[in-house]
Order: sequence, then C-alpha cells, then structure tokens
Amino acid sequence: MSFEPISQLNGHVAVITGGKGAIGLATARRLAALGARIVSIDRSEPEKVQALLDALPQVASGPHMALTASITDSAALNAAAKEVNQRAGRCDILVNGAGFTKPVAANDLEGLTDELFDEVVQTNLRGVFSTIHAFTPLLQASGDGLIVNVSSIAGFTGAGSNLAYAAAKAGVDLLTKSLAKALAPQIRVLAVSPGVVDSSFVPGRGADFNEKAAATIPLKRIGHVEDTASAIEACATTMRFATGSRFVVDGGRSL
Repeated sequence: MSFEPISQLNGHVAVITGGKGAIGLATARRLAALGARIVSIDRSEPEKVQALLDALPQVASGPHMALTASITDSAALNAAAKEVNQRAGRCDILVNGAGFTKPVAANDLEGLTDELFDEVVQTNLRGVFSTIHAFTPLLQASGDGLIVNVSSIAGFTGAGSNLAYAAAKAGVDLLTKSLAKALAPQIRVLAVSPGVVDSSFVPGRGADFNEKAAATIPLKRIGHVEDTASAIEACATTMRFATGSRFVVDGGRSL
C-alpha cells in the first residue's frame, strides 16, 4: 500500500453513522461527489434518510442505502455490517458521526445525573467502539480501510456542553490513537475535532450563543458543517499517510 493521495473514491463504500445529522449529511454529499457509495446508519426515520440519500450524487457502484440501527445496540450494528456486506460487498470508510449531548454547566454537579452521564458516555464513547468493532472485519478485508471519528475540542479543553461529553470525547481521542496502532496497516484511524459548529446538535444554542462564541474565536466565526465535512474528506483523499492523528477544525477557538 502506497498511501499516496487520491482524488476520487470510485468503487469505495462509505458507512456513516448519524448520516441524517448536519455533519453526517454534509460528509455524505462530499464523499458521494467523489464517487463513493454511501450507507447511512441512523436509529430512526429510514424513509426520511433514504430520501436525503436519493438527493445525493448517484454513483456507478450502486444506490446509496439507509439502514436503521442504534450505535448503542451491538446486535443491531452487527446486523447492519452483515447487510452492508450482503448488499454492497465491502466497506472502505467508516465515519463515526452519531452522537448525543445536553447542556449542563460544569459546576452543576446535581444537573449531571448518573443517568445522563451514562447515556452520554454510552452513545459518544462506547457507541463509537461498538461501531468500529462491528465493521472492522469489512475494513480489514478492504486492505485500505479508514475510520474517522468525529470528536470535539471538548475532549482536550475540558470545556463543552457537559463534563460527561468532554470525558467521552477524550476517550474517543485515546481510542483513535490506540486503534491506529492496533489496526495498522490495513486500517487507518483518525479523528476530526470541531469546536462550536452552526448546527442544532447542542439543544438550546442559538444565534446569541453563536455570536458571542464567534467573537472569542481568532478566525472570527463559528464552524460550519462543511468545515468538518471537508476535513473528513481530506482524511480519505489527501491525508492518506496519516493515522492516529487528531485534526482540529475550530478556527482557533482552542488556542
């Protein structure tokens, strides 16, 4: 394997968890434009997801597919991997984009209940590992597999929507480094870490929050979903001699 940069993804199959989310959909659009067949795994609304996929650039290797599974359900993920193998015959790229959070101030220890803490960590950390576990055999069979974990600057700044989310993303960063060594050279493992992104991912954050955040960022705006999606695209195309790395895409917010 040369790991030379490439400009097209013709024949590749890209599995994206949370594909109907803002970052997931933007990533799907970019990868499909380069020729990749997209498989979106979401926990609900498969008809809505399929309609979104049908609007993407269509590719020669087959139709894009919407599958239903929760990343906290290992049996459902294993079934999804089996269906990808049966219908597409391969998986070359896995983007772990599904996640969940809820704003709780760092000093509000009562507000971060055991139940919320467990739910956040189960989804954002254990769910990432479970998805990787399910799809690793297909990625290894590809011989040129790529895993991109959507992390967050919260994982190394400690500041984010809540402490459990920050801890979970720190775990994702460590998981990225550890698996990069364990799965090489057949599979590369990378993380992309956005800061504040203009999306509905964090409930309750609106224009006022975004404007205040933008004023504190060196590049003077908050992130767009395309900033993160383009970084994921680069992991698959131009940054091919990288593994175990975390690419920060935050406009300098974490400086």
